[in-house]
Amino acid sequence: MQLSIVIPLLNEEESLEELYDWIARVMQSNQFLYEVIFIDDGSTDNSWSIIKRLADTHQEVKGIRFLKNFGKSQALHAGFKDAIGDVVITMDADLQDNPEEIPELYQLIAKGNFDLVSGWKKKRYDSILAKNLPSKLFNWAARRTSGVQLHDFNCGLKAYDQSVIKTIEVSGEMHRYIPVLAKNAGFVRIGEKVVRHQARKYGSTKFGMERFINGFLDLLTIWFVSKFGKRPMHLFGALGVLMFFIGFCFSLYLGVDKLFLNPTSRLITDRPQFYIALTSMILGTQLFLAGFIGEILIRSKRTSENYQIGERTAN
Repeated sequence: MQLSIVIPLLNEEESLEELYDWIARVMQSNQFLYEVIFIDDGSTDNSWSIIKRLADTHQEVKGIRFLKNFGKSQALHAGFKDAIGDVVITMDADLQDNPEEIPELYQLIAKGNFDLVSGWKKKRYDSILAKNLPSKLFNWAARRTSGVQLHDFNCGLKAYDQSVIKTIEVSGEMHRYIPVLAKNAGFVRIGEKVVRHQARKYGSTKFGMERFINGFLDLLTIWFVSKFGKRPMHLFGALGVLMFFIGFCFSLYLGVDKLFLNPTSRLITDRPQFYIALTSMILGTQLFLAGFIGEILIRSKRTSENYQIGERTAN
């Protein structure tokens, strides 16, 4: 199969049929062999009923319904797990991503030029203060921290070689940083394509300002994990040894001073250096143990899905 189109969604009943019809027209005009995987992330409207009806009518439609809202990252993880296309396209269900972009995105991957191509909504139809400016700041910070030179990390419209989505693990709220996860996994051919952004036609956005705060926190997490996730002892162990060495040096100084230089001076426990030495050695020991425990956890890690599927369509 040439294409798998993975679409996570939450309460998008108004747009689903229109989106599928649009995708189907594009696929048929380009004679693609394709599948469309809708992942209902705990919708409380009629989204799942519409997905089931589409799956009953069209054999290329598949549906996955979560028991509750687990988040976009978990929805993408489930979709990636089921996708069988040589090229995998992700897009949002709100009609703001244009299916007409899919053929060109497919060619960029299929011709072997890229492992991953991310959309860039250069011209946006969102609120300038509420979304555009925070998004620019967020993307600038992501570029500087990750080294991946993309203008729009959070664009839902992306194309992947199948090997990418079968290798990386999207968990937590890391869907914004899939290009960074791919780079850390060794997929360095990451490209970008300017895509058309549509104004929202139905409903309202499901994301508020808190997503930018969470995004920056996730950025710090992924930076730390990418540098020390496989070797926590290199950070915590090094800091622990340094702190312990500082404490040991203070202790050695106090001992030499009391035994040989000033034996009649005040008690060691009356001197502030004693507490600096004690605190440093305790902190050093704790940091070293944190690194050691981190190494043990990595070696005993078991991968598990952080979501529960309630129902699937028959396809």
